[in-house]
Amino acid sequence: MAKYKDLDTWKVSMQLVQDVYLLTKKFPKEELYALTSQIKRAAVSVPANIAEGVGRQYKKDTLQFLHIARGSLYELETLLNIAVMVKIISEGEFNSTILSLEKSLQLLNGFINYNQKADLK
Repeated sequence: MAKYKDLDTWKVSMQLVQDVYLLTKKFPKEELYALTSQIKRAAVSVPANIAEGVGRQYKKDTLQFLHIARGSLYELETLLNIAVMVKIISEGEFNSTILSLEKSLQLLNGFINYNQKADLK
């Protein structure tokens, strides 16, 4: 299996983390331990779980971590929707970040499908 740093899905999810960190710098200070923290945690969880999943030796374990990464993408999307709803970010900022999130989701889904068909232990 490829090293996780060589995977497009990992690279794109790392870019998403960077985008999220830059976006949350603009959040109000009172959100630091609330929405800001949750958004960052969800974003960081994606590449971290991809890396951990790739490091596993068993197909079932690998897929479990990839599915956790996918769940974190959906969690992140929900949190960003909340940020728009409470007017912390604009629709434009949301849409820009969502494009990155959707690209990450598309690549991750492809990687999950690949691993489901792969002949791993």
